[in-house]
Amino acid sequence: MPFQKYGARQRSLSALATLGAGLMVLGGIAPAAVAQDISSQQWYLKDMQADGMWKVSKGKGITVAVVDTGVNASISELQGQVLGGADMSRRPSSAHKDTDGHGTNMAALIAGTGANGGIQGLAPEAKILPVKDVQDARVDSADGIVGRAIRYAADHGAQIINISQGAEAVSSQLPRTHSAVNYAIRKGSLIFAAVGNTGNKTNGVAYPAGFPGVVGVGAIDREGKATKWSNSGDQVGLVAIGDEIPTHCGDNVCTSHGTSQATAITSASAALIWSKHPEWTNNQVLRVMMQTAAKPKSGDIPSSYVGYGSVRPRKVLIDGEGDPGPANTNPLLAREGATKPKPSESASQPAEDDSQPASDKRAAEKPAQEAKASDDGGNSTLWVALGAGVVVVAGAAVAFTVVRRRGGTMARP
Repeated sequence: MPFQKYGARQRSLSALATLGAGLMVLGGIAPAAVAQDISSQQWYLKDMQADGMWKVSKGKGITVAVVDTGVNASISELQGQVLGGADMSRRPSSAHKDTDGHGTNMAALIAGTGANGGIQGLAPEAKILPVKDVQDARVDSADGIVGRAIRYAADHGAQIINISQGAEAVSSQLPRTHSAVNYAIRKGSLIFAAVGNTGNKTNGVAYPAGFPGVVGVGAIDREGKATKWSNSGDQVGLVAIGDEIPTHCGDNVCTSHGTSQATAITSASAALIWSKHPEWTNNQVLRVMMQTAAKPKSGDIPSSYVGYGSVRPRKVLIDGEGDPGPANTNPLLAREGATKPKPSESASQPAEDDSQPASDKRAAEKPAQEAKASDDGGNSTLWVALGAGVVVVAGAAVAFTVVRRRGGTMARP
């Protein structure tokens, strides 16, 4: 049973795209016109105050490994952004071949330049190290492939390892992945992994997000609320925007949702911070991210739904907040900043700092009953495509469901 991705496409992007539907039927929309709609719809960049952050840092000098389906380095926004990488699959071809698109979209969300109207990444001067880990259906094989991919990333200069996928399993089923995670953390890498999109309906923990020291990433929506489909529990360390994210759908454009996308945005946030403070260790970058996250006012911290809160790199880069603290102590393992709720607090209260944009400030708890909400489809394979679900293609208004692959590779958006 292979790891699956957690990312779904769901809605058309804009009125322009809807108008374009008729034009596509008659003769097609020029790719540039479709691409322009991507950059114009990346609302979360404004919400996160990206322009202000980019005056301080764009991620230069940071390598982010994307352990995924490969990365197509030829698309406009990724030209010059992608390193050589490696294909760890049982039948390797090239890390730059991505027949699915999931890895390419994650890479673009992290380090896309926005060239020719393509996806503008949050850390556009970071470099992407593609590590392809397409797997077959055997759990022992998947464990070995993902384990090798993580070790490769750590050995080839990746300060940040983005794993927008996970396996709903027990940790003992994944010894090689667990060993590789420990190895990478000791080498100084910071690992972000998606927690999954089943709304906990399967009652499983997604690994590697669930391994100690790994930052499990959940998703919030445009209003700063934890989404009903984002998994909860102890595996959630941080959350980020993971809804209404424009992505490529082949030759078209979709909006997407998933903890895959939230993980990519969290990895890019870390790249911005680490680029500004290259002397910091993985633990110190994570510590300031936890300190400056928008905290929930309700429940325990870390919260079951939003962990230590929603990422706000602007607090570090623009406002100068955060104390990096000790270099060799992992703040997640030390439970730094953990608190118990006050008796008077309710589960519906938003996060602090109401003067800021909702999606950047509120890490509000979702109601407990939402933890059982269903997501986009069944889950019979082990590795879960973090966010795979329903898509409507912009400009064509064609809805379809991304079917999780049962016989081999991870299901992707």
